Amino acid sequence: MEAFMKKIVVNGIDGNFGSLVANYVQKLIPKEYLVFTAPRKDKLKKYSDQGIKTAVADFNNPETLVSAYKDADKVLLISMPFVGKKRRQAHKNFVEACVKAHVSQVIYTSVLSAGNPFNPSVENADHGYTESIIQNTDLDYIFLRNSLFAEAFISDYMRAVNSNEDSIEKNMGDGKVWFISRRDAALSAACALNNDLLHRAILNINGIEPFTYDKFLKVGNETTGNNIKYIRKTDQELYDYFDSIGVPRDTNGDFSKSPIQATSEGMVTFGTTVREGYLDVPVSDFSRLTGHNPITIKHMFENKDDFLLGDRHSTEK
Repeated sequence: MEAFMKKIVVNGIDGNFGSLVANYVQKLIPKEYLVFTAPRKDKLKKYSDQGIKTAVADFNNPETLVSAYKDADKVLLISMPFVGKKRRQAHKNFVEACVKAHVSQVIYTSVLSAGNPFNPSVENADHGYTESIIQNTDLDYIFLRNSLFAEAFISDYMRAVNSNEDSIEKNMGDGKVWFISRRDAALSAACALNNDLLHRAILNINGIEPFTYDKFLKVGNETTGNNIKYIRKTDQELYDYFDSIGVPRDTNGDFSKSPIQATSEGMVTFGTTVREGYLDVPVSDFSRLTGHNPITIKHMFENKDDFLLGDRHSTEK
């Protein structure tokens, strides 16, 4: 009797997040079941040389998606690293391709509180939109609503240290965040790809404890021996500061001279989201999904070179 063959598609393996998922998923799922995709063929050679099936999947070219996803059991959509109309269109292309390709289940990396229409984050509109269009099809799904990645804040902390600055300006007030490591979020995605029991499920992927930004800095200072202080700013004051140091407002901007690989619009509105309590969600499905405890902030600071953000640029045109 012929063994049942699965088809598990992992998109965006050329990115920071996708490459982590690619590493984790190979430990969980036999490689003959896997298909790794990227928008450019040259980004796939490393994996095809290892005997893993690969395919070019460009979210701005939907026909490549239908071909890559045909009859897949599961397909992972890692949220595109650009914000607004362009991302929503790319995600819409993905959903429509999955329907045409008769995909059984999609897994989407969303954000905490994505279903809350009052969440002020500019990112939230894209995530809420994507969740909604998936739910309005007959596709099965798992939404992984990730908390903020600690790596972004550790990278910002080290930027201040390396620039001999003694303070960091944020508009987060005393709001709380259950920071998660990007590594843990990627492990969650790999475990979801290996889970056949979850259907039309929405999971919160949170860290182990809540942090105000003051508490986050305290752990960083105690661990690294620095003394970075927190200066509270209004939203407008923070926009003015980011403008002054050359941080682009949105993902269409020029990041070549920016000291931070994130947009000011994204950071400011996420700060507002934190300040207003939208990310203080004390429920986490991480350990039940993965069988692991989340990596702690202290551990990340102790091993800070392994927990930096890196460049955030898509190879999609």
